Amino acid sequence: MKDILVETSARHIHVTEEQFKILFGEDAKIEVRAPLSQPGQYVSTSRLEVVGPKRSIPNVSILGPFRKAAQVEVSATDARTLGVPAVIRESGDIAGSAPIKLVGPAGELELSEGCIVAKRHIHMTPADAEEFGVKNGEIVKVEVNTPERSLIFGDVVVRVREDFALAMHIDTDESNAAGCSGTVYGRIVK
Repeated sequence: MKDILVETSARHIHVTEEQFKILFGEDAKIEVRAPLSQPGQYVSTSRLEVVGPKRSIPNVSILGPFRKAAQVEVSATDARTLGVPAVIRESGDIAGSAPIKLVGPAGELELSEGCIVAKRHIHMTPADAEEFGVKNGEIVKVEVNTPERSLIFGDVVVRVREDFALAMHIDTDESNAAGCSGTVYGRIVK
């Protein structure tokens, strides 16, 4: 069985086009800074301040393209810093998640929900899922071998879609716990 690229997903924000205009101005356009591993996804040049009840975190990147709803993805450490609950969810599952405030150069948004700690997950195509013998929504374990902090990640959700590229995503806390640095690969263990 082949190895899976393990990528560290730093804190980031997804917004709707309407929200982007509130935060950056009616004539503002989202611009690509760099592509991400998932097809069509990118880091934009736009950044916001994320404000919680306790503290704020400046210069948080917006990822594109626009989404149907705003979502702020942080690590559990970031959640503590902000003073919001570390609600662990799959991307897109924001109902009942933590409220958060976004501050941009042209405006602010108070989100009643949308701040989450993303559940660790693997993106794969249907062909990848067949090769690995897994299905969409299945929970697996992934072994990551690093020079000094190897570990097995449990509770990794498999996400299967035709437009995905094979990669596992973990947050910065998880990456630090495993000593991930540079290019790192993992292997599904059953």
